[in-house]
Amino acid sequence: MATTIFTIANQKGGVGKTTTAINLAAAMAAKKISTLVVDLDPQANATSGLGVEKTEGASIYGPLMGEGTAEERVVATTTPNLYLLPSEVDLAAVEIELSQREDYLIQLRQCLAGVVASGHYRAIILDCPPALGMLSMNSLAAADYLLITLQCEYLAMEGLGQILRVVEQLKEAEVNPGLELGGIIMTMFDIRTNLSHQVVEEVKTHLKDKMFKTVIPRSIRLGEAPSYGQTIFGYDPGSAGALAYQNLSREIITRFGLRN
Repeated sequence: MATTIFTIANQKGGVGKTTTAINLAAAMAAKKISTLVVDLDPQANATSGLGVEKTEGASIYGPLMGEGTAEERVVATTTPNLYLLPSEVDLAAVEIELSQREDYLIQLRQCLAGVVASGHYRAIILDCPPALGMLSMNSLAAADYLLITLQCEYLAMEGLGQILRVVEQLKEAEVNPGLELGGIIMTMFDIRTNLSHQVVEEVKTHLKDKMFKTVIPRSIRLGEAPSYGQTIFGYDPGSAGALAYQNLSREIITRFGLRN
């Protein structure tokens, strides 16, 4: 089976990108889908959230700079079928260094070519920094599908338009002509507020076919889990957040034909 690469991106911070990356990946792995999370954020929240220690020299920085391969930096997590290419603070230097290289937008794609060719992973999930900088742009250039996490809050639609324009620019420039919007994941949904319902309805009006039916609730438990180095399934498997990510994983597996 071919490997499908997803990038989870949004230029705004605090919208549930990393929470979605690690919990969606864990839910897919539990369904025996071999999944790799690539942590592209120098803050390394996906790395610590999956219970992996930040280690100097362990990130994809070296391979992006031509030192070693991405494959040799992949580590297994405590969840069967779930793997991680960790991050650490050295990735912060990539933003400057990549811009000085020829074909700077496709460096990540080239770097991950060996990982894809290995056939070890049915799905690769790229977790991006909260900005449309070099790392996020490289992730868009490397991905088959963009998954946008969109918080159910005021001005959410404003950022959505910007990232969709970037996708069109990358396609038109033939940097990644096959890139598609895989779907919009509504996060931080508070059933008690009119605003959450209004934002969901607004997205439905404009992009109904792209919005996943599952909405991710605003949840203290989802926020707490990474501080213990656990996914929501290890921390509180019976919680509303765990149920939501299970449902989302089923939608994604079905939509993109990820059954092995």
